[in-house]
Amino acid sequence: MPARPVRMKDEVVTALRDTVGVGMGYLPLGAAFGILLVTSGLDWWWAPVFSLIIYAGSMEFLAISLVTGGVGLAQVAMTTFFVNFRHVFYGLSFPLRAVRSTAGRIYGVHALTDEAYALLATRPHSEMTGPRVLATQVLCHLYWVAGSTTGALLGAGIGLDVEGLGFALTALFVVLTIDAYRAAPDTATLLVALACAVLATVLVPGAMLVAALTGFVLVLVGRLTLRRTRRA
Repeated sequence: MPARPVRMKDEVVTALRDTVGVGMGYLPLGAAFGILLVTSGLDWWWAPVFSLIIYAGSMEFLAISLVTGGVGLAQVAMTTFFVNFRHVFYGLSFPLRAVRSTAGRIYGVHALTDEAYALLATRPHSEMTGPRVLATQVLCHLYWVAGSTTGALLGAGIGLDVEGLGFALTALFVVLTIDAYRAAPDTATLLVALACAVLATVLVPGAMLVAALTGFVLVLVGRLTLRRTRRA
């Protein structure tokens, strides 16, 4: 934890500055989700309910078809597992230990999204404080809820076309990846990640994300073990 005194206002301002880019991606993508939800036959108020309780972008989009299609709980659980399996790996390096309260940690686990991870896990952990971690996650959550609710309220009446809005999330990931690489350039790790993704896509396209992340973690563990052996 940082040695300097922690001022809540300063941490919130820092989190607000850090999350502006995420908000610019979350608002239109959340709106697209809200519009899709309403046009699928659900009432608008389901948008904030999904966004508050599920809060997992890709899984929320899938949840619309799962709910409206009457899918069984077993299939829902299996789908959720494979879609959100990457969060198991996120937890290995996410600075959740900076949060001291039990309630804060529970929310931190719930609000661990791809974007929150990219914003917080790539920064020096010595800079992380509990207020900054939670403020970052709360702001990201608010962006998403605001976008989805606005989209749901306006979608049915205006009849907006959501095609193409989903690319906002892809563009956001690209920007976050570039920022993370600039903050800590590591070409070898980047190439390993790309290689794992390509191999997983070719070998197991149906479980690409699970296979790619598993392979990537195994490579990192092997590289770390080799470095420690050489130092010893």
